[in-house]
Amino acid sequence: MAPILQTLVLGSSISFSFILAGNAITQSFMTVPALLVGFPNSTSPDYSSKSALLGRQWGVCWTAGNVFFRPISSLGALGYAFTTYSAYASATTKADWRLFAIAALMHVVVIIHSAVNMQPLNDKIASLDSESKGKDTLDLGAETLLRKWGKLNYVRIVSPLIAGTFALSQLFL
Repeated sequence: MAPILQTLVLGSSISFSFILAGNAITQSFMTVPALLVGFPNSTSPDYSSKSALLGRQWGVCWTAGNVFFRPISSLGALGYAFTTYSAYASATTKADWRLFAIAALMHVVVIIHSAVNMQPLNDKIASLDSESKGKDTLDLGAETLLRKWGKLNYVRIVSPLIAGTFALSQLFL
C-alpha cells in the first residue's frame, strides 16, 4: 500500500477522534445544561408540559447525532484498525502499532457504550414527548435522566481523546 493511503486514513481517523470528543464536550457541558435552564421540579404544574417539550427537543439532538456521529465513530475504529495492521506489517515504520490498536479499541468502546448505555437513555428521554402523542407523560424524572445522560456521555469525551492523542503521538515519529 502507498504511504499516502496510510497517512490519509490516519489523518482522517485522528480528525474523527477529536470531532467526536468536541461534540461530546458540547453535548455534556452546553446542550444538556441549556435544555435544563428553568426546568421545573416534578411537583410544578408546568412539569408535564416542560418534560414533553424536553422530549421533543431531545429528538432533534438525537437525530442529528445519529446521522453524523455514528458513522464517523465507526469509520474511526476501522481507520485505526487499518493503521494498526499497516504499522504492524511495516518493516520501516517507527510507530508503535499497539497505540493504534488502543485507539481503535477506544472507538469500539464508544460504539458499544452508545448502544448499551446511551440508547436506552435516549429512548427514555424521547418518551417524555408522549404527551404530544396523546398519552400522559410518565414521571420518569426528566431532569435526572438528562443529567445522567450528560454524565454517561463523559465516556464519549475521554475515549476519543485517548484515541486521538495516542495516534497523534505516533504521527511524528
